[in-house]
Amino acid sequence: MRSAAEIKAIDFSSEVNIRAVKSGGPGGQNVNKVNTKVVLVFDFESSQLFDEGEKDKIKKSLSGKLNADGSLQITVQESRSQLQNKTIALMKLQKVLSDVFVRKKVRKATKPSKGAVKRRLESKKKQGEKKQWRKKLY
Repeated sequence: MRSAAEIKAIDFSSEVNIRAVKSGGPGGQNVNKVNTKVVLVFDFESSQLFDEGEKDKIKKSLSGKLNADGSLQITVQESRSQLQNKTIALMKLQKVLSDVFVRKKVRKATKPSKGAVKRRLESKKKQGEKKQWRKKLY
């Protein structure tokens, strides 16, 4: 299994399908003439970059982000430039895939110290006494 740093070093440009479509947003008249929005589709199932174990891990981790075909689709229209949007989309793909392979820190169970337990109980006792004094005495 590869690490997140190894995933960031992979060049995905040969494995992805990138197409440009009309974009909304800023751009003036240029937006009507140029396809600047980039749709990147990465079919990791047919990819030669990952082995079967890594593909299963990707599928499990990104199940909510996969389209009906089972491929990962990333859409970018942050910039007015198609080239910049392509580079942003490739960076996002690397980020998403490297996040899959980040090892989660194991949580160590801890318990409060004796002093902390004692302070908590004393403050509860004080609060209870305060409320006792608020009662009506009849």
